[in-house]
Amino acid sequence: MKSYRKELWFEVPQRRELINITPRVKECLAQSGITEGLLLCNAMHITASVFINDDEVGLHHDFENWLEELAPEKPYSRYHHNGFEDNADAHLKRTVMGREVVVAVTEGKLDLGPWEQIFYGEFDGKRRKRVLVKIIGD
Repeated sequence: MKSYRKELWFEVPQRRELINITPRVKECLAQSGITEGLLLCNAMHITASVFINDDEVGLHHDFENWLEELAPEKPYSRYHHNGFEDNADAHLKRTVMGREVVVAVTEGKLDLGPWEQIFYGEFDGKRRKRVLVKIIGD
């Protein structure tokens, strides 16, 4: 069995953004040489997420509105966590959207459904952050 590991780095200039990382993850798979196995992709920061969904701008807007209703950024004083930081909402948004995805690798390709794409969700940007891609298999 082979193993491959790579970190993908992101610098998001705004506080929140959804980034389709499917092409970068596919590059990792090609570099790995693995044709049958499993791919794990996870955010390495507690205020970011990796998830699978449709790459449709209206849906992305709906995510933003829904997450902001669930955990509004402001007022910062509403959160006990916000003593030294102002990102409690980002922690909650990450919890809802999830930490990682696992995708089957079949015949050298990501085994995704017809509309499925892998996204990096940034909820507390303005600094450098990373995503881990780990692939195991043959």
